[in-house]
Amino acid sequence: MKLLRVDMHQLQTRWEPVPAAYERLGGRALIAQLLLEEVPPTCDALGPYNKLIFAPGLLGGVNVTTCGRLSVGGKSPLTRGAKEANAGGTAGDMLGKLDIKAVVVEGQAAKGNWYILHIHDESTELVPAGDVRGLGTYASSDRLQEKYGAESTVISIGQGGEWMMGGAGICVTGEGGQRSNHAARGGLGALMGSKGLKAVVIDKPEGKTASLANAELLRTAARAFAQKLINDPKLGKSGTQHLYGTASIVAVVNEMGAFPTRNFREGSFEGAEKLRGEHLREVTLGRGGEVGTRCMPGCVIACRNVYVDESKTPIVGTLQYETIALMGSNLGLGNLDEIAQLNRMCNDFGLDTIETGAALGVAIEAGLAKFGDFESVRALLAQVGEGTVLGRLIGNGAAATGRVLGVRRVPAALGQAMPGYDPRSLKGNGVTYATSPQGADHTAGNAFGARKEVNPLVVPGQKELSLRLQIIAAMLDSTGLCLFARPPIIAEPQLMVDMINGRFGWGWTVDDYNRFNRQVLRTELEFNRRAGLTSADYRIPEYMHAEALPPHNVTFDVPDSDLDAVFEKL
Repeated sequence: MKLLRVDMHQLQTRWEPVPAAYERLGGRALIAQLLLEEVPPTCDALGPYNKLIFAPGLLGGVNVTTCGRLSVGGKSPLTRGAKEANAGGTAGDMLGKLDIKAVVVEGQAAKGNWYILHIHDESTELVPAGDVRGLGTYASSDRLQEKYGAESTVISIGQGGEWMMGGAGICVTGEGGQRSNHAARGGLGALMGSKGLKAVVIDKPEGKTASLANAELLRTAARAFAQKLINDPKLGKSGTQHLYGTASIVAVVNEMGAFPTRNFREGSFEGAEKLRGEHLREVTLGRGGEVGTRCMPGCVIACRNVYVDESKTPIVGTLQYETIALMGSNLGLGNLDEIAQLNRMCNDFGLDTIETGAALGVAIEAGLAKFGDFESVRALLAQVGEGTVLGRLIGNGAAATGRVLGVRRVPAALGQAMPGYDPRSLKGNGVTYATSPQGADHTAGNAFGARKEVNPLVVPGQKELSLRLQIIAAMLDSTGLCLFARPPIIAEPQLMVDMINGRFGWGWTVDDYNRFNRQVLRTELEFNRRAGLTSADYRIPEYMHAEALPPHNVTFDVPDSDLDAVFEKL
């Protein structure tokens, strides 16, 4: 395998052998180690010394279901620490098939100059961005695929990334004209913009396959893994994730009182019935849209949808739970058509719907729009794409919006907006938000799936649960697997060990695998420590300790001593 180094200052690319320290790492694990070894922890996240890293997981490019996610990382302009976000689409699979361990983007182009990185087998080049500069992600993807081929993969930023907004993400294309797979969290689109890199285009690797140390071992484990996902009552062909997508959990989160409503003032929304996955499916199919599609090649879960308007014109694909929560109930909106329009705007501008939805909620609280008034919210979001001063403020995320507008009630931790689970009613997620080196990110250790294991409303057991889930999340992000693929791996870790050994022949044991997963977190925490982050930074906002959340009237009452002790047994 090899590394591709991209020097944006010199406008040069070069291939390198993989250093020994990186050989047995992938995805999030590789990003963490590379940051620790190569990036000054106290550097300006949008300055020349930070690095933008694209890395497939350890199983990228091989025939393992759900393993094609692409990890993107660097020092986050929001959290000021190590950040990894990942996306579906075809990029992770293509880089894996090309035997590319990572693409490391270094330095910065001259101000005002924008480039496209084109990867074609062993050939790479940086070319001027030309007529895609200033375009949103939809038009950028269309034009670049017209030029380089419909089967090429395009990784791009929109206006949010070009203007280096803290809420900017990175868009990855996928199968069948997909335009909306996003590595959304942590402001990594702003980091890409700071490099002067508008897009990466990867030509489809014809006839390329990843080399396997033991093909039979990998095939046997991969088949067993896929079958367990198919048989899972939540994930298989008749499961809720496949039938209703991630919106399948709307009703349950609303019932448990953790559904963010009107800037996290309430935990349940009176209009939740029309936001449920069942209603989403009914509307989508009734209009001729699609449900049960996949975001990555070979995924057997297929939880994606294509939401269309009444004229059967696609609005967005896919409309997911987090967007429904942050751009819907959090803004007082209960109409899927309206939420889908806001979703499309965010996708096109290249913005994280979680960060932007939270920022809009804060702006509404400051009196700049009205909860439940779609037109006022839409007009506010449109200013982001126009690049107005107010638009750039909102595009920089919830924490920045709150500071400038003088709003104290900002649902963020470590500078990053909270996803669609209020930590007062789902305390395990609160512990993850407050302690994860990734900041407030449900994918770093989501306790929702373990709510029957540990009562989400009480303190006992939450720190232990969060640690276990954070370790599992590190494993998924480092191997390239989807978050929803965790049940079989938790139940039978030998499956993962066999797949990794089948790919690389390392002779790993389950103990080796467990040490690997824990080391990811240790490395990230060490980078953050060197960056100057302390226990005082890893906290839930003060108002959530004092302000009771309806309907259960609970506060976030996990003591600081518990938060500080989460990683004692790491």
